[in-house]
Amino acid sequence: MFSTTDTVIHPPGTATKEREPATYVWPAAGLTEVPDWIYTSQVIYDREVERIFHGSTWNYVALEAEIPKANDFVRSWIGPTPVVVARDADGSVHVFENRCAHRGVEFCRHSRGNNAEFVCPYHQWTYDMRGDLQGVPFRRGMKGEADSGMPRDFNPAQHGLHKMKVARRHGVVFASFDHDMEPLETYLGEEIVHDFDVLFKGRQLRILGYYRNELPGNWKLYHENLKDPYHATLLHSFLVTFGLMVAGSKSAMIADPSGRHGTMASAKPADVTKVVDASTASQMRAYRTDLKLEDPRFIDFVPEFDSPWTVTMQTIWPNLIVQRELNTLGVRQIVPNGPNSMIMNWTMFGFDTDTEEMTRHRLRQGNLMGPAGFLGLEDNEAIKFLQEGVRRSPTEVGILKLGGTTEGTATTLVTESAIRSMYRQYREVMGL
Repeated sequence: MFSTTDTVIHPPGTATKEREPATYVWPAAGLTEVPDWIYTSQVIYDREVERIFHGSTWNYVALEAEIPKANDFVRSWIGPTPVVVARDADGSVHVFENRCAHRGVEFCRHSRGNNAEFVCPYHQWTYDMRGDLQGVPFRRGMKGEADSGMPRDFNPAQHGLHKMKVARRHGVVFASFDHDMEPLETYLGEEIVHDFDVLFKGRQLRILGYYRNELPGNWKLYHENLKDPYHATLLHSFLVTFGLMVAGSKSAMIADPSGRHGTMASAKPADVTKVVDASTASQMRAYRTDLKLEDPRFIDFVPEFDSPWTVTMQTIWPNLIVQRELNTLGVRQIVPNGPNSMIMNWTMFGFDTDTEEMTRHRLRQGNLMGPAGFLGLEDNEAIKFLQEGVRRSPTEVGILKLGGTTEGTATTLVTESAIRSMYRQYREVMGL
């Protein structure tokens, strides 16, 4: 499913635009224009896998709450590459490619489980929870037959699984192909670490459930969507009508200095009608005075964090979204699936100290999120329509002029400054 060479059959006359690699030059306007081909080109996508997902980045792979016991494991991905996250008997956590070192078979086929070893189904090569090769059937051949078995200088220590560098912070596991990768805290930056720790520090997570969906859009569009506070008050009727995020309320779009990561934050007003005046309402078609909740508990907010925000959506480059929407909590993992598709893996959680009532509250509010959530559904549709537009149209660029040419953190919702910051660092890494 996650092959970068999957054939995509487009309707007649809608084939993805492709060009020679030498012609991929960013528009002269700079960061206020974004070329369509970064969303549709297989050449660009392959370069992204090499330089971003397989390059010098920390990729989210799992929550430690998913592997609490020795010999627990969970399947995951770094970009389109399948990996396994496993806990050894000593409590250490290891991440390695889900690819047998013999012939490349994806040996782990279960989403999660517990076992003391991994056995490739094809030729039964066996690995421990650290990814080290433990056994090769008929390694010494068959009853002394000539030219039978592995060469005598075959060293199992040199034929283990491809291992990643691992970083853990407050129960969240990251991995990198780059074994010289900088510390996770340096990579994230001070402001991003602060908001990250608000949710995770000092708490034991309890997994509540999973969503999984395929979204017909380029993986970068999900980062754009959550660095784009402009759309939030225009697209989402539920969000603005019930005051979860609305123009005029206390809000911020925080970006780290590198431009990679960000946090969209807002504080829910006690009375949305006192924030949205007639002038503001007239510019937000999504604002609906006729919508009412049958169960008002749905948007109750129970204060539980040392934070001024009731909503934070944190984007950690290149594949993680950390979600805190009122009291529904979760992480989303982006799995790129070629230039025109991505897989979204959602993990919803609470804390081991939650009462049964709080758990029910989190589950109830969970209907905001996921592929069919009151908010998630609209984002998915918008991203799908955007991908169809850039893939089928002869137009070459989109514009990012909201808020002028400024980059980085902003205290207004009417800006695209964080998206421009993201593409500044993207261009540097991609050599565009």
